[in-house]
Amino acid sequence: MLLPKAITLDLDDTLWPIAPTIAQAERASEAWFAEHAPGVLSRFDAEGRRAVREAILREHPQRAHDLSWVRHELFARLLAAAGHDPALATPAFAHFFAARQQVRLFAEAGAALARLSARLPVAALSNGNADLAQIGIEAHFAFSLSARDYGAAKPDPGIFREAARRLGVAPEDVLHVGDDVHTDVFGAHRAGLRTAWINREAAPWPAALAQAEVQPTLIVRDLAELADLLDAAAGR
Repeated sequence: MLLPKAITLDLDDTLWPIAPTIAQAERASEAWFAEHAPGVLSRFDAEGRRAVREAILREHPQRAHDLSWVRHELFARLLAAAGHDPALATPAFAHFFAARQQVRLFAEAGAALARLSARLPVAALSNGNADLAQIGIEAHFAFSLSARDYGAAKPDPGIFREAARRLGVAPEDVLHVGDDVHTDVFGAHRAGLRTAWINREAAPWPAALAQAEVQPTLIVRDLAELADLLDAAAGR
């Protein structure tokens, strides 16, 4: 295997599971509203809050890539509809955002990330709004580029090419690593990057993508296996 010159790395569901992370942040938000704006919870149950969020996405599709803006707007609308000051959306979002950073890495991810970043420059490339400094892993990354930063979300090929440009490496010399077949593998493939699909569940590669001649460069069960493959390719 020809070694890449740099790695771009997805975050949510690649370094940590996102569903429990968001669930705990949602619970933290409910506790905040119960203390500071109880009218929100009495008026909107979980389904009601989802309906308001979906309305925001329909009204502002051009901002759907900016998850922080969507969440802040959601809180502002909930507060206003419940008779509270919508300016409370700012502290409400800050509380949610802090809880959203309380991630639990996959068992192998911390050590594997250290191995990868010791070998190659690694850039975070995410549609989410994780804060690497708050999480405590910023030192492993050359930089972080989010959909909000770039102005469009994966699988837009431009965000991958921008990451390669910032790394100072041609797209074909970058290995993008991620769990999502569409946003990660398909998107990076369109941009000319090599790809490593993190397939923790041993799922089959989608037939539709195979028929379109889209295949990942590598399929690995986790980041440790990827680090092992790169070590082997380098003769270590």
